[in-house]
Amino acid sequence: MAGTLLIGSRRYSSWSLRGWLAVKLAKLDVEEKVIALKGGGKTTEIHALSPNKLVPYLQHDGAHVWESLAICEYCAEHEPSLWPQDRVVRAHARSISAQMHAGFRPIRQNCPMDVERVPAPLAEIGEDLAKDVALLSDTLKGALLRSGTATPYLFGGSMTVADCMYAPVAIRIQTYQLDVDPAVKTWVQTLLAHPLMQEWYALADAEPAEWRLSYEDK
Repeated sequence: MAGTLLIGSRRYSSWSLRGWLAVKLAKLDVEEKVIALKGGGKTTEIHALSPNKLVPYLQHDGAHVWESLAICEYCAEHEPSLWPQDRVVRAHARSISAQMHAGFRPIRQNCPMDVERVPAPLAEIGEDLAKDVALLSDTLKGALLRSGTATPYLFGGSMTVADCMYAPVAIRIQTYQLDVDPAVKTWVQTLLAHPLMQEWYALADAEPAEWRLSYEDK
């Protein structure tokens, strides 16, 4: 193995999913190490292993990379197709990827990722969450319809870093049945059917039952 990828429980760790997808798409030779998340910032085992005390954390061929977006950028150096070839389109893709990294806090707070949760709408959607969902829908629609016709993935016919960054959001849209544009709903179904997403779901399902958290723990 050329390195290791430290991630958290696949059922819950949205940031781990982002880094994991990029590493898999770049075909990096790494061993995956999974730490069971305890919720509420109590997973202190990560603190001794990761420079920022968070997951994911990639060690590969002498490089130490933390933060999901930095891992995605590193992977794109190995697999340039992870960014669109066109400079202008690439700028768009980078912008919405950074937007995901820094924003959409109401969605993250109110709709925690849980790949095994039974899909059902939220009982109540507050104003902040409704505005965030509308912004999300417009952001994703703008990428999908750049050329006037919706593309299968956010910037064309294959996954890019942008899809990696928004993959956990696709799970949230499905799980909480968020109100998004039809083009975005189609993208969600396409992305969730991707073999790598199916692999992530299967690996999450195979994790020990004792790793399950109650919603009070999150």
